[in-house]
Amino acid sequence: MKVKFLTFLTLAAVMLMIGCGKSDADLAKAVNDKLAADKVVGVTAAVTGGVATLTGEVADITVKTKAEAAAKTVEGIKSVTNNVTTKPIPVATPAAPDPALTGKITENLKKAGCTGANVTVVNGVVTVLGEVSAAKYQECVQVIMQAGITGLKNELKKGS
Repeated sequence: MKVKFLTFLTLAAVMLMIGCGKSDADLAKAVNDKLAADKVVGVTAAVTGGVATLTGEVADITVKTKAEAAAKTVEGIKSVTNNVTTKPIPVATPAAPDPALTGKITENLKKAGCTGANVTVVNGVVTVLGEVSAAKYQECVQVIMQAGITGLKNELKKGS
């Protein structure tokens, strides 16, 4: 009689444990809630057979890793498939030339008799090309430097 009672009790405990297991929908909600609590944005989880599959796009690898770590902490998740992608790094657009400073330097070079010097300015950095007489070279460079520039790429050549 005692053996039958223990068998019954064991079966009842097993049935209770099976009945208390979380469904995939419950696990998916728990993972998504954990992602939100950890402030992981752009990632969603789906769960099938206790396996969480993460999808979405995030800023960088650290957020992707954080999402996977968060999903693994949810009780009932057997494993995590991390299909999250990272956003491509934006390509820097070249800075626009500074027409006001270009005009100012060009005018000052003309006044100083530095014909033959061509100037472009981007973010305060001046690139000077061309050729001026050797006698005017130093004066031309000084005219450029006095314009309040942040840098100079001097490709100006001394002529005869």
